[in-house]
Amino acid sequence: MQLINATHDLSQLCLRLANEPFITVDTEFHRETTFWPKVCLIQIASPSEAYAVDTLAGGLDLAPFFDLMRNKSVVKVFHAARQDLEIIWNLAKIIPEPLFDTQVAAAVCGYGEQVSYSELVQNICQVSIDKSSRFTDWARRPLSDAQLAYAIADVTHLIKVYQSLAAKLEKSGRMTWLADEMNVLTSPATYEQHPEDAWERFRNRARKPRDLAVLMDLAAWREREAQSRDVPRGRILKDDVLIEIALAAPKDIDALANLRAFPRGMERTATGTGILNAVTAGLARDPKSLPGISRDRRSGNGGATVELLKVLLRQVSEAHGVAAKMIATVDDLEAIAATDRADCPALHGWRHEIFGHKAIDLKHGRLALTVERGKVVTLEWQEGEPDSKN
Repeated sequence: MQLINATHDLSQLCLRLANEPFITVDTEFHRETTFWPKVCLIQIASPSEAYAVDTLAGGLDLAPFFDLMRNKSVVKVFHAARQDLEIIWNLAKIIPEPLFDTQVAAAVCGYGEQVSYSELVQNICQVSIDKSSRFTDWARRPLSDAQLAYAIADVTHLIKVYQSLAAKLEKSGRMTWLADEMNVLTSPATYEQHPEDAWERFRNRARKPRDLAVLMDLAAWREREAQSRDVPRGRILKDDVLIEIALAAPKDIDALANLRAFPRGMERTATGTGILNAVTAGLARDPKSLPGISRDRRSGNGGATVELLKVLLRQVSEAHGVAAKMIATVDDLEAIAATDRADCPALHGWRHEIFGHKAIDLKHGRLALTVERGKVVTLEWQEGEPDSKN
């Protein structure tokens, strides 16, 4: 059985893998009942061997694994890496480098937005993954041979997927595009949990400064509670209840209890006290210290510009074989429609080269869109006359 549950065996494996040019990595975890993800299994493979590490085994020290993740001579290959990296960051405050995310690479190579692992394996390896164990409770022991085989397959097929995508990126000259995307995944800021930033998940729900002020303190309070108790945010206060409280801004127990969505009796608990204290703190904020409340950029003529930019984005996406959302999001398009100097990814790096500068030209009439043989093409204009087609 390819299962490691002793520190010595893990150390020997990691020493061997340290000599490989790349390894593939995946994790199985639970977080349904916790705030922080609980890792249950780590799968690691190279072209010559593959193992699953039982992270729940008593006395197992993961230090050799973390040393391997720090080893910059070995490329670490993940698929949809963000949650795996969050786990590693939470456990050891490190981020594996160099990093290769096959989901991101697939988007750059034209496989579509957020393509699944099974789709990539089917497309590249011509193998259908047995999904019979995908709903496994990875915290239960012992694990069956079938469950382990399913888990290890997540890293063995990933070897060929990585090799294929890396070759495509090298051939197309887009490896630097992928490197730009890895900058976000390898930034500690991506995984750090700051309670004072929790309100940003609801920023579009606040319409008045008072609403925003209360929302900021209330969301921060809930985040701190969830982190300290290690429970999901909804166990402290559900999102819809949090918003209702922020908009109503109750100042006492009776006002809190009268809110329609508020759980009965909670107003007289420590949670109720925490909520009222957060509301009081929010109401005491200086309005001048608050961030600006976002307005809908699509108002006025901006809506028409955004719609044109969407057509251009689709044309560029098809022409370059890159997923549209990889190039620009709707937020990017709205920002560009509002100002030429928008601070958004679509106006930087490779995105600017293939799309951003065209978006600005389209806004100012230096680029036009037309249809030829059923396909959208662009026309560049100079001194009022058509000059070239792309």
